[in-house]
Amino acid sequence: MQDVSPHQSEQASLQPERQLELQIERIVAGGLGLGHEESGRIVLVEGALPGDRVLVEITESSKRMARGQVRAVLESAAGRREAPCKEVAAGCGGCDLQHAEEALQLRLKAEIVTDALRRISGLEGVPISFAGELPATQYRTTLRCGVEGPTATSAASTGSEQRGRVGFRKRHSHQIHQISSCMVAHPLIDELIQQCRFVGTREVTFRVGARTAQRMAIVDAQAATGERFGLPEDVHVVTQQALAQGEQAWIYEQVAGKQFRISARSFFQARPDGAEALIQAVARAVTPFDAASDRLVDLYGGVGLFTAGLNAQRSVLVERSESSLADARVNLLDLGTKIVASSVETWRPSAADVVVADPARAGLNTAGVAAVVATGAERVALVSCDPAALGRDLGLLVAAGFEVLGIEIVDMFPQTHHIETVSTLRRVRTSAVGR
Repeated sequence: MQDVSPHQSEQASLQPERQLELQIERIVAGGLGLGHEESGRIVLVEGALPGDRVLVEITESSKRMARGQVRAVLESAAGRREAPCKEVAAGCGGCDLQHAEEALQLRLKAEIVTDALRRISGLEGVPISFAGELPATQYRTTLRCGVEGPTATSAASTGSEQRGRVGFRKRHSHQIHQISSCMVAHPLIDELIQQCRFVGTREVTFRVGARTAQRMAIVDAQAATGERFGLPEDVHVVTQQALAQGEQAWIYEQVAGKQFRISARSFFQARPDGAEALIQAVARAVTPFDAASDRLVDLYGGVGLFTAGLNAQRSVLVERSESSLADARVNLLDLGTKIVASSVETWRPSAADVVVADPARAGLNTAGVAAVVATGAERVALVSCDPAALGRDLGLLVAAGFEVLGIEIVDMFPQTHHIETVSTLRRVRTSAVGR
């Protein structure tokens, strides 16, 4: 079977709309179904599941590959369902895997990871497991939403009750699909979605502490200072412009028995139960770990989630985000962590027994892998949120002298194709990489 990545860089031209019947064979990164035309050309299909026979509307076409959308399901795969959220049927592009039952979503995510390892790095037979089950609805504690602009046209054509409602991008569009409620939003956010109107803004980000009940709304720079948008008094409102000018704003969240300060511009996992599942998976990956004596290097350490979660008392945290560094200094004060303000790529590695690396979606890449190797650590936990980057990084780490013992999938984002993984690696030989 011919391999393909939905992220391949290839010139594709828009063709006149046409339809074809297609049998979907498997799923690939991005949650796209893959099938073959009679000619052998690959077709990637949004909204299709392995085992479906579908009528596909082709939207992009080139000699090697085509892309399309499901126009009709002719034969359904086992586990296909109607999307439980009415907003999906109405055009919301926020959740792209609701047409699969939750158990099938997990199987598909495991298949995507397996496919990425085999296709990108040639790794076969790596054990893949799931790190427990997390609730599939009402889980997101951070949510960025768009607001339909209050232009003269939209003001005239949109009822006053609808103006200022938040929403998400429509599928295949930059337009905002306004929503009345969100199936995956935490109730502390969903209440604001239902009740508040953000007329005069283009974007709003909600951040809440599920276990502290603290709430924040970050609005775009067009908003007037002091504007409340009908938000309850407990919600801290701050503009992007104020943050850019140095204003400080944060909430607190509790994870694994510890309290974390999270500033408006700092990254933090989108659900506390998921953050706990990640800590537990990382702890398993670096076992045995002695919090009092093992030297830990926490790369891309953010606000200190893993250093604090492991209670590491001999630790170095490397981070370049100013807001995350400020939070980490608060969150890790009792541990005496050495906090290094640097990108991982320019950091001068220090010796470690254990490395935890949680890079952004782009992954470690060559420079990040070199930094891991240069610490001399025997045990590594790699946290990844992109299967393609994961496949590449694990291949580089294996080439640098590590063995992949297993991968745990933490299903942080049910109803979507997004995948969070924790990989367990052990050094098996000395490598010159990064020396």
